[in-house]
Amino acid sequence: MKKVILTSTAIALIAAAAGYYAGSAAEVKPMENVKPARKVLYWYDPMVPGQRFDKPGKSPFMDMQLVPRYADEGKAVAGISISPQQQQNLGMVVEAAQLRQITPRFQAWASVTTDERSLQTVPSPANGVVEKLFVRAAQQWVKAGEPLAQLWIPSWTTAQQEYLAVRQLCDAALTRAARERLALQFMPEGVIRQVERSGKPQTRLTLRAEQAGYVVKLDTREGAQVAATAPLFELASLDPVWLVVDYPQRQATLLSVGSAVVVSSESLPGQQFHGRVSELLPQLDTATRTLKARVVLENPHQQLKPGMYVRVEAGSTPNLAPVLAIPEQALIATGSQNRVILASSEGHFQAVNVTPGITSDGWTEIRRGLKEGDRVVTSGQFLIDSEASLRSALPPEASADQHDHPSREANQ
Repeated sequence: MKKVILTSTAIALIAAAAGYYAGSAAEVKPMENVKPARKVLYWYDPMVPGQRFDKPGKSPFMDMQLVPRYADEGKAVAGISISPQQQQNLGMVVEAAQLRQITPRFQAWASVTTDERSLQTVPSPANGVVEKLFVRAAQQWVKAGEPLAQLWIPSWTTAQQEYLAVRQLCDAALTRAARERLALQFMPEGVIRQVERSGKPQTRLTLRAEQAGYVVKLDTREGAQVAATAPLFELASLDPVWLVVDYPQRQATLLSVGSAVVVSSESLPGQQFHGRVSELLPQLDTATRTLKARVVLENPHQQLKPGMYVRVEAGSTPNLAPVLAIPEQALIATGSQNRVILASSEGHFQAVNVTPGITSDGWTEIRRGLKEGDRVVTSGQFLIDSEASLRSALPPEASADQHDHPSREANQ
């Protein structure tokens, strides 16, 4: 009897232990399937992915909640994968960075202006009256020696009569002094000789153009009284003319005093004009943020007119050492960054910061950020860049890429 009781007790204890173990295992098993909490690196606005926040909340840019960026998403930040079918649909083109000889060329626009050193003012030599005008409007073309106006100057009468009276005395000293008095009254040499030949006062004077050109200003009319030294006409020549060249600051090193330039105009197809830079003007245009240079240009046939817009190109620069370059269209310039889309592997693309140099003939020098043979996207890159921006897959602004390329100075 006691043996039966002991056996029953042992069975009960074993059953209790088995039940406890089963219950403990059932409680522990679900804990093994619980995933640990994902670590949040920062929060961001998908519409402005470059701005990061250290806590959740509402975006200050859009009417939406900030989105967390988790630590386990770090692999996605390295780039974007695009299938071959999508690449074909986007029309993507990839080209390798290569060493090329880039020759910087100066190209700018300029406006034709009057050579201010050729301006000539024609004044009235004495008080008088404008009896007749031969030039009646500004911008009228005149030839050298062509009459401009006829003046009546009655104040010359007395001095000329005294001179004629002194000449009759046959006193050389007195005659010379009287003649000098006429010259002091701004009487032209031709008028004095006419007085000597005719023996009569000459009170009418014809003003003539000393050089061929056009009338810039006409400051008198027929019948008007004019004072001594009052400006009546302003004449300008069209040979030579000035070009005022506007060029960006980045081309400042490509132009110097004495640089030869070639000028062309759409209004004169097939023709070229040659000149040299006479001055680099000291002031920067605050409106256009451009520098200005002055070019003296021969214009023997007066084909270039003041106000015309022309294209200016400077002569080629001596050959330079080859530099690493990519097609110009591959560069994405945002104002704060310059980057390219690098095809790092089959179907994988990554935005990379670069430091560009000069641009010429469709190629841009890359001084830092790429190495020879790197494949960059030249078509469709803006779509990839936009997608990378949405995924916060763009490189930081302050970072420099690990692929360094020596600058032009180092190559030289």
